[in-house]
Amino acid sequence: MTSAGPTDQVWLTQERRPPGVDDATVTATGKLSEAVEWIERARGALYEFHQLSGRADLLVGEAAEELAEAGHAAQADRLKTELVGRNVIDGRWTFQIVEEYDATYWRVARELREAIESDLLDGMPHVYESELKESRRSAGLRHHEARPASRESDNDHPPSTDRTRSS
Repeated sequence: MTSAGPTDQVWLTQERRPPGVDDATVTATGKLSEAVEWIERARGALYEFHQLSGRADLLVGEAAEELAEAGHAAQADRLKTELVGRNVIDGRWTFQIVEEYDATYWRVARELREAIESDLLDGMPHVYESELKESRRSAGLRHHEARPASRESDNDHPPSTDRTRSS
């Protein structure tokens, strides 16, 4: 395994590829990592859907109360009985959709990615991205350091002496 294992400040590890791991494996596991990132984004969209729908339900309830206060009891009652608290999908409120997604898809995707990284990369995450960073950064330039200067001994750029930055 590399100098920092996956559980101790892996973000400071510059050389992540374990010995003997080929380019095809790094590329394939990088693709899997990207796929799981998209799954994370989809989960975030579900949480947004959950919050938007929940807020809308509360607002509909408030609108019903205001309609009743304004003398429109029939319309208020209709909102309260037909829309407030209604399932968004048969038998489910949005929190149940999120929970089911988590249990049947999101958790499995994360577990498989971690298992495959463990099997093929000694548990090291983001090997592909780490190598991409090394190929794209301008070594020796400020803000292109390999890792944070305050925590690495082999950084290719000394800590900045720029005194113009404010804290």
